[in-house]
Amino acid sequence: MLRGLLPRCSRCCHRRGPTLWPRACSTSSSAGSRGLVLGIYANEKEEGPPQFTDAGDAFDRRVSGKLRELLSISGPLLKKGKTRIFHGLYQDFPSVVVVGLGKKSIGVNDQENWDEGKENIRAAVSAGCRQVQDLEIPCVEVDPCGDAQAAAEGAVLGLYEYDEFKKRKKPVVTPQLHGSDGKEAWQKGTIYGEGQNLARHLMEAPANYITPIKFAELVEQKLKAANSSMKIHIRSKSWIEEQQMGAFLSVAKGSEEPPVFLEIHYSGSANANDPPLVLVGKGVTFDSGGISLKPSSGMDAMRADMGGAATVCSAIATAATLNLPLNIIGLAPLCENMPSGRASKPGDVVRAKNGKTIQVDNTDAEGRLLLADALCYAHNFNARAIVNAATLTGAMDVALGSAATGVFTNSSWLWTHLYEASILTGDRVWRMPLFEHYTKQVTDCPLADLSNVGKYSRAGGACTAAAFLKEFVTVSHWAHLDIAGVMSNKDEVPYLRKGMAGRPTRTLVEFATRLSQDNQSA
Repeated sequence: MLRGLLPRCSRCCHRRGPTLWPRACSTSSSAGSRGLVLGIYANEKEEGPPQFTDAGDAFDRRVSGKLRELLSISGPLLKKGKTRIFHGLYQDFPSVVVVGLGKKSIGVNDQENWDEGKENIRAAVSAGCRQVQDLEIPCVEVDPCGDAQAAAEGAVLGLYEYDEFKKRKKPVVTPQLHGSDGKEAWQKGTIYGEGQNLARHLMEAPANYITPIKFAELVEQKLKAANSSMKIHIRSKSWIEEQQMGAFLSVAKGSEEPPVFLEIHYSGSANANDPPLVLVGKGVTFDSGGISLKPSSGMDAMRADMGGAATVCSAIATAATLNLPLNIIGLAPLCENMPSGRASKPGDVVRAKNGKTIQVDNTDAEGRLLLADALCYAHNFNARAIVNAATLTGAMDVALGSAATGVFTNSSWLWTHLYEASILTGDRVWRMPLFEHYTKQVTDCPLADLSNVGKYSRAGGACTAAAFLKEFVTVSHWAHLDIAGVMSNKDEVPYLRKGMAGRPTRTLVEFATRLSQDNQSA
């Protein structure tokens, strides 16, 4: 079954879909088999000719200035993210796409909270590579555009599309670096992009193909391919019962699919006893809402309600591929939330692993029940920090939309690392409040210690959900990432096609990278 999820491409030996290692063009020596993407900057003073990148200048000299000449007569100056394609300029590259990068000197935009230059490169390279893909050219060489990592991310992310069950598939295009400048950064960017694509693949797949056990087995396969020393434990229902995870089990019992608790250990630090970063991901492989049934319109998207688990597992796979010098533990409670004669009923009371009782007033507020038990278990590992990710609340989508992941944290140190990582990746985070005001709304409960929804119903739903989770956390450095708003992409992120977004995988990887370089104990 897992083999069928990643069918081989007829053009090469690589499986379609995310691979987590950089690939070379196997057809690079064939005439007509390569496209070329080159960058061009807007003029700083809005006047005069645009400026090529170093690679663009070198290519223009190779064709005796013809590229610059054609650009000048083929239309207005290229704006950022726009493309122009030329054919027959050079034998080795029959098709050359020039992409607009915007102004060269641009960097971090404090208003936007991201590095605008890097984002411009990702968007422009993505657009150029898709032009090559439309021509069904199997390989594209990409100008590093001054930042080879960002260029690689744009290429790898922009070319990905989930089409496993379509007879007509997008042509497979392999991007590679043009020239020799920035090879290491290009490889890193490729790995970052493939990591996010793995999360997109998991989130997009139909729920009858990615059940809890199939999710765990596919992740195990990918993790072992990334790093053979990884330890993966696929815990069964009996183990979950032994751990007294009553909140988790209450969600799972309505489905015919048994629950699974996935536990991942990556030991990248030189000292195996160094406190690990613990990443926890919500893994509801399909969320019907249970007895509190969701509306049928759009319910199919709830195959991606395991986006927290998908991004966490993909981030660990990426970290392992990069050999980050950091110990990481990943935890993913996996199940379906379905209505049946055995399903939890509104008003039921369940007991979490730490002994706290929870009144389940809404069975569609199930993610926090899974996470409650997983967060309790996460405290067994003397964690340096605990970070959980979950498509938790529609209220977060209302609050921030797809602009940023909402972060609730008790640690300014942890927030700073997440925030600075997101500036580099362009996959932004925004800090949300953990006021006592919200805690009172989940602890004021008639039948139990806690209610799984705030007593004022819709008001501050993302904040009351975070306050609920905080009741299961005792460590000093914890962050909850509500990724419901960034779960999918319509057209907001130009270098991602429509569909499940796999966000914020790259931010989690960059955060882990920063943590591995920070020797402070916080």
